[in-house]
Formats: sequence, C-alpha cells, structure tokens
Amino acid sequence: MSDPIKNPWSRRMFIQQGVTLASLAATTPLFIQQTAKGVMLPQGSGLTSIPGMPQDRILVIVQLGGGNDGLNTVVPYGSPDYYRLRPGLGIAAPGRNAEAALQLSQGQGIGLHPAMAGLKSLMDDGVASIVQGVGYPNPNRSHFSSMDIWHTASPDGRRGSGWVGRYFDNECAGAPNPEIGIAVGREAPLAMQGDTVMPVSFESADLYRWMGEDLDKQLSDPYSKIADDQQDQEAVDQLSFLKRTTMDAQISSKKVRHAVSQQPLVAYPGGNLSNQLQMIAAMIRSEMPTRVYYATMGGFDTHANQAGQHTRLLQQVGDSLKSFYGDIKAQGNSGRVLTMVFSEFGRRVAQNASGGTDHGTAAPMYFVGDMINPGLHGTHPSLTNLDGGDLKFTQDFRSVYAGVLGDWMATDSGQVLGRKWKSAPVIKTS
Repeated sequence: MSDPIKNPWSRRMFIQQGVTLASLAATTPLFIQQTAKGVMLPQGSGLTSIPGMPQDRILVIVQLGGGNDGLNTVVPYGSPDYYRLRPGLGIAAPGRNAEAALQLSQGQGIGLHPAMAGLKSLMDDGVASIVQGVGYPNPNRSHFSSMDIWHTASPDGRRGSGWVGRYFDNECAGAPNPEIGIAVGREAPLAMQGDTVMPVSFESADLYRWMGEDLDKQLSDPYSKIADDQQDQEAVDQLSFLKRTTMDAQISSKKVRHAVSQQPLVAYPGGNLSNQLQMIAAMIRSEMPTRVYYATMGGFDTHANQAGQHTRLLQQVGDSLKSFYGDIKAQGNSGRVLTMVFSEFGRRVAQNASGGTDHGTAAPMYFVGDMINPGLHGTHPSLTNLDGGDLKFTQDFRSVYAGVLGDWMATDSGQVLGRKWKSAPVIKTS
C-alpha cells in the first residue's frame, strides 16, 4: 500500500488503479471507505471524481479582524471631501510625496495605500482585483454581531451555521474528508462550521496531534491500538466508529505535519499572517484534499493613532499576499487557488479626535488568483450621501459569496445562502 502521507487517498486513485473495495473493514478510515463508495454520492460531492467537477479548486479566506479602514486602503484621492473629512489621516494623491497613494490603472481618482505595494504589484500583473463598497442593509457596528453576519451570510441572524460550513454539508454527502476545511488559528471560525461538518483547526502543525501522551506516556499505546485492532465490527458499531475516527485523525495529523515541514519556494516577509499563509501554501503543495483554508489577522480596530499602526498592518497584508501568490505560482498551483480577503466592516468616513477612526460600514474586498476578473470593480460609495456619517454599501456581500460559490466552487449558491443572489463578477466566466 502506498504511503498515505505522500499519496493522499482519493476515489480517483482507486478507479485509476483498478482497485475494488466492495467490502471494507471497520479498520478502514471512514473517509477512505466513503470515498471508495463514491458512486453513491450525488453530483457535486466534494469527494467525487465526476468529469467536469472542479474538485481541485481551492478557496483561501483571509479575515482582517477588527474592521479594516477601507477608505485608507483603497484611497479616493480624487475626492476633496475625503481630505476635508480626514485632514490628518488622508493619504496624499499619487506623486505628491513618498507616502502618496499608489496609482491604479483603473478607477479615476482611486488608488492604494502606499504600504499595499504587494497587492498593487499583483494588480499590475492582472492577478488581483478589488470589489468596492461591500456591505449589507441595516449594518451592525458591533464586532461580534457583524462578524457573525459575515460568517453566517445572514444579516437577520436566522442561520446558525457558517456559509462555508453549509457548503461542506452540501458537498460532502455526510462523509467528509477530515481535511476538507482547515483553519489556521486557535479555534475554527463560525464561517467554517456546518451542521454536520467541522473543520480542522490549529495554530501550529506541531499541536495538531494526539496530546494525551504529553500528560501521561502510558496513554500513547492505547491510542495507537484503537486503530491497529483488527477485530471486525459492524459499520454501526461504536467501536467501529471510534477506530475509523482515530485512524482518520492519525493520518490527517501526519499529512499536515509532513506538509508544513517543507521549505517554501519563495521568501516570506514574516509576521502572523505571513506565517499562516506559508503553512497554507505548504499544505496546498502537498496535494492535500482541502477545499477551503482560513487565515486570520487581527489588529485593525484603529480607534486612536491609526496612521502608523495601519501602515504596518497593510504592509504585512500586501507583502504576505504577494509572497503567497508567488509560492503557489512556483508550485504550478496559481490556477487552482482563489484568495479572498474581507473584514467585518470599514471605518467611519470622518476621523475622530484621537487620530483614528471608529466603527463604520461598507468596505472593499480583495481577490487574488489567475481566475479573477482583474482590476477595480463596482462603485465606490459616495462621500457626501452618507448614512449618519457612514458609507452606504453599493455591493451586497452575499452577491460576492454567490460569485465565489457558483463561479469558482461550482456549487448551488442558493442552497448555501438561502436564496439566489446575482453573482458579483469576481471570477472570469468565459
């Protein structure tokens, strides 16, 4: 049998090699058992090898926690109202000084924060895009409530599961691969949690393993023997389930730790987001069956002394995205990986008395990948027609999700989002 760490199981492999597994023992990992019986799964399953199904497509989600200031990221330098409302925080127009906005080829009077040179480089290469003015009706300015709204894709709070989790539920036919979703962080975000599928989550690959033996060495052997015991059991038997679950976890842990031990193909700038994306790139390179990865970077709640802090944050975002894309391109995977960047809300239009900005509403989203429609999309919100001092959104975030789900992940976005939304033109469709 081939090494499951270097050669992850797939139903395609069984079919191509002519292996028939008509009857599987209880000691066979659950995801392998269900994959081998994949002819019973419906079209659209994340585990099928039905011709035309994009099972090799990957989505990487990057969350900028705290509420990134979209107006100082995608800078409306052509508007005098921008400088009137932000006399101390406004980013200078291109060419004014060394800290001026970066000129975009699209969008007259719209530029990028000078620290976002990494994203600007990707846009110049035609592999990055910006969707302006993304939000939702009756915006909520609470971090927790707004984040829940983005994670569940439900402004009315009626959906308890995450939008990516519901995608997993729909695609996996009740038998998910244990690594179909991986979140790099202390806990799995709500967005990734389905009704039946839960993602893998870890801060460090070294921590993604059986920790019982750290407490007592005598616990190591019983854990290993759970999966090694060869006694036959009925499929519904609790011991059978325990064996398969344990073997799933052991194989998954080994694959992840082996993957992230490899050296990246490009240099990364360092920092929390950079380290997360480096791990994700390594797992993609190892050909793990993961469909969605999730990374999070905090610190964007810039109520005071915003200028320097925001510059440092955006520097890491832009440089990390550039290195990540360079890594997956060197792997030959840049056509498979779509990266989506969002924050729970933007900031208020006017700066506050502390040299910062308070919680706002609409903000831009960013996309990177060979498959994106490059450039600047949508309408920048008005700086004069405001909602109590906040921007009025021009693009509903659920239409952006619909574009990602339908045009990239090739799933029925209506089932995931609860209704049909017109897809935002995020992905090239011709």
